[in-house]
Amino acid sequence: MLPKLLTHGGPMAWILIFTSAVALAVFLERMLHYHRAQINSLEFLDGVRNVLKQNNVVEGLSICDATPGPVARLVKAALLSRDRGREGIREALEEAGMQEVPKLEEKLNVMATIAQIAPLMGLLGTALGFMEIFEVMEEQGQYAHASLMAGGVWKALIATALGLAVAIPAYVGYNYLVSRVNQIVLDMERASNEIVGLVLESGNKRHE
Repeated sequence: MLPKLLTHGGPMAWILIFTSAVALAVFLERMLHYHRAQINSLEFLDGVRNVLKQNNVVEGLSICDATPGPVARLVKAALLSRDRGREGIREALEEAGMQEVPKLEEKLNVMATIAQIAPLMGLLGTALGFMEIFEVMEEQGQYAHASLMAGGVWKALIATALGLAVAIPAYVGYNYLVSRVNQIVLDMERASNEIVGLVLESGNKRHE
């Protein structure tokens, strides 16, 4: 089926196939990235809490370094700012969060753009197909045979179908990736709120 689409679809079919390949590559890369970034934050924070109860900040930092994802990097920023007080810790967390969120949202604009322009690209292919049909009609006049116009019809229909076939999965994939980003950001916010208390509690124990 695909070779037939590419044969009869014209240049726009090839462009749309390439666009769909880009969207698929971005989706898979982001899925892998989010899979690595999203950890069990409760289990991770429990481990950090246990070492902080023993006033072992160095081991806490080691746990953060050994754990992938933005939550671990936020906790590390808080631990490194433990002597700056509550406001200093919160500022460090905000700065770290401002660095992490763009990393999570990276390449999502590519998915959104493909989802938006794929139908327009299909519409352009449809228009080109109809232009080909009218060109044949103009040249052949009343003697134009349906078989001579079939190529333009194919191009028009295939471009429309491919444009929608690319746009719909791209839009669904984009929304799914956005939901994953929101989940990770929510984990970051929860971890930030909890780690402030843990670091301050650890600091108070050290000064006792």
